[in-house]
Amino acid sequence: MNRSAGKSAERRRAYRRGHLAEWLAALALMVKGYRIVARRFKTRVGEVDLIARKGDLVALVEVKARATEQAAIDAVTATAARRIAAAGDIWLSRQKDAARLSIRCDIIAVVPRRWPKHFPDAF
Repeated sequence: MNRSAGKSAERRRAYRRGHLAEWLAALALMVKGYRIVARRFKTRVGEVDLIARKGDLVALVEVKARATEQAAIDAVTATAARRIAAAGDIWLSRQKDAARLSIRCDIIAVVPRRWPKHFPDAF
């Protein structure tokens, strides 16, 4: 097998792992009473993995699948946090009831063989 084939297989596995982590994170949020209003919301300034709503609260959620919870938290850089917040602002600006909504940035850590851990207001 050549190197490029190995890298593309690795990339596909990472993509599938990310989708599974996002699905588990969405399930965990729904169990807590949130409604998922957007998945992988993309703009030119950034992307939000999940946008969840509970009443007038909107959570912009970055999902990280890592070996430990701390590694997941550490994986969200200041630059990534700014991009997520900017994309969330664009999403919010498109909502009819934007004036009454409050917005928060969360992290969900997906660790092997554990229920996803939600870190509200993480950044």
